[in-house]
Amino acid sequence: MNEKNAIVQANNQKLMNLRQLLENRKKSMAAVMPAHLTPERLIRISLVAASRNPMLLQCTPESIFSSLMDASQLGLEPFTGLNMAYIIPYKNGKTGMREAKFMPSYLGLVELARRSGLIKSLSAEVVHERDTWEVEKGLNPKLVHVPIYDGKDPGKPILVYAIAHFRDGGHQFEVMSVADVEYIRGKSQSGGSGPWVDHWDAMAKKTVVKRLLKLCPLSTELSRALAKDNACESGVDDIDVENAEIPETVDIVATTSKMDALTEKLENSSQV
Repeated sequence: MNEKNAIVQANNQKLMNLRQLLENRKKSMAAVMPAHLTPERLIRISLVAASRNPMLLQCTPESIFSSLMDASQLGLEPFTGLNMAYIIPYKNGKTGMREAKFMPSYLGLVELARRSGLIKSLSAEVVHERDTWEVEKGLNPKLVHVPIYDGKDPGKPILVYAIAHFRDGGHQFEVMSVADVEYIRGKSQSGGSGPWVDHWDAMAKKTVVKRLLKLCPLSTELSRALAKDNACESGVDDIDVENAEIPETVDIVATTSKMDALTEKLENSSQV
């Protein structure tokens, strides 16, 4: 057996092991996930994502299951074009093993805020050099942002802001400069890779949303999501972001047929 075939067979075995673990823990996921998710769907898209991403496949099956439990509890589906959450492969600095970590996205936090019933709407935007903007604090706070839509380069980002409207009719906003955002990024364990590199705008929006949410009423789910995100960003589990990246999204429509084909392939390879 040549080296390439050996790697393929080893990866197939890892997929089989992961599939078996997730199938055995399906009831645990079903017990905590909301009605709009199913364990079968989550397992399918996770296996397809793992089959496409070598680093995710190198993560311990237990860490992938733990990340999927986090996703299940919060009702935020990873690996899809909805971009509600990410499951990112990291290297554990203590054990040397790769581990999967759950991270809610900016859109995921907005969705949880909406579901809470406490916040009517939550949004964030990036202000660029050519935009018109005005910010006032004090007794009569004011925030004005007029984006440029002329098809030309809007210039570098200079500010990011978030606005929350509450069910009782009140509202709150928060503004951060790019320097403020970069300072937070500099303290993050994942600041040099992953979403901070590939999706700076989204991470900047999430940063200002997290600061704004400190001034807002929070549901249990939203509080849990913020705690998970802070743990992932701060590296409390002694994670090393070497080669960390966001796994590619999975086409939901094609997932079932792809998973069926993958399952057949794995079963056939196990019989050889």
